[in-house]
Amino acid sequence: MIDSAPLRARLFAALRSPLLPLWAILALLPFARSAEAGVLACIVGAAFVLLRDRTALLATPAARLALTLWACYVLAAAFSLTMAIAPERSTLVVLGLLRYGPLMLYAAWALRGAGRARALMTAIAVLVALWTADAWIQALTGWSLRGAPEPHRLTGIFGAGDPKLGQVLAVLAPFVFETVRRRFGRRGLGLAFLFLLGPVLLAGSRAAWVTYAVVTLAFLWRETASPRRFLLGSAALGVIAVSGMGVAWQTSQRFDARMDRTLLALSGSEQGLNAALSYRLSLWGTTLRMIAAHPLTGVGVRGFRYAYPAYARPGDPFVRPGSDEGAFHAHQIVLEVLSETGVAGLALWLAGVAAALRAWKRAPVAARARAWPATVALGAAVFPLNTTLAFYSAWWGLLFFWLLAVWTGALLAPADAPEDAHDA
Repeated sequence: MIDSAPLRARLFAALRSPLLPLWAILALLPFARSAEAGVLACIVGAAFVLLRDRTALLATPAARLALTLWACYVLAAAFSLTMAIAPERSTLVVLGLLRYGPLMLYAAWALRGAGRARALMTAIAVLVALWTADAWIQALTGWSLRGAPEPHRLTGIFGAGDPKLGQVLAVLAPFVFETVRRRFGRRGLGLAFLFLLGPVLLAGSRAAWVTYAVVTLAFLWRETASPRRFLLGSAALGVIAVSGMGVAWQTSQRFDARMDRTLLALSGSEQGLNAALSYRLSLWGTTLRMIAAHPLTGVGVRGFRYAYPAYARPGDPFVRPGSDEGAFHAHQIVLEVLSETGVAGLALWLAGVAAALRAWKRAPVAARARAWPATVALGAAVFPLNTTLAFYSAWWGLLFFWLLAVWTGALLAPADAPEDAHDA
């Protein structure tokens, strides 16, 4: 019989202050702007900590890295104000980004012990597992905690009208994988892969399928630790995934609709490929023209939709007749950063990436193991060979920065428990 006491202990530890505000941000994400309540709690907590012992907090490696990454992200947006197409909108966005600084500092303080970092990872995994179970119930019964799904995709805890389920489950899958792997070994890891695979496929987001593949391959590489075993494992997982897609294709009208659109890419025409990619070729062509016209600082964060019609060709599917707005964002991280913040913004993003990689390389083995799920989640979220949500939007931007805060705190948390030596 499996003793679940350690898992329960970690979960209860995570739900006690000061980890609760960080967990609450994620728990409230499916409910519109409710997650900002968790952000506010983190800001208040950071203010109290700074008032009590500012020097001790700001001197920690986690806080220094957190502020560095935050500065890169915010300065890229701030520089874009100089030539912003919609200066009022962009200014409001930049002001909103300031809240991520206290969030990062709070995470650096709340995760100041390795045991706390492990507890939060477990609590995240439990929450994502509950969301996945709810999605399975919706797939089997047509109903979930948030009601019925959309006609062509599962929406689960996010509710009809909000198609983020697949991408969120795919990005957060590493927390479930790692928790199950540590508790139940490789067999548990395989079952966790299948448990999440169904809802990710049926959620109907092809970007989520790519994200889930990236996460799976990252864990497979760690488990196999050799190119030969990795290739064999990849082939086996590919067969399983294709089999799952075949079952979904035959049993789910939602999945069938997505595959019918995807297969248009095999028509051999540019029009068919464009339709298969949800007209991303038209979108990216317009984005490239926008970048060429605003190379240094872009059109301003969240100004993409206002600039889009000026660079779109006649008949562009993202420009409605009589409207002065177009597509909301570029749906690809590099193109988004370049179009909205220019070369200056991209340089700052790359500086942040360099700082993060330097911290990762200098961290001890136990710290890397502790931060592994957040590392994979971040890597999958920013994977450049995929379509993405908007990184400077209120929703996806918050999830991205929350992941960054958890990663920073987990990686640089001081070892305080014997389990760290065991993990190494």
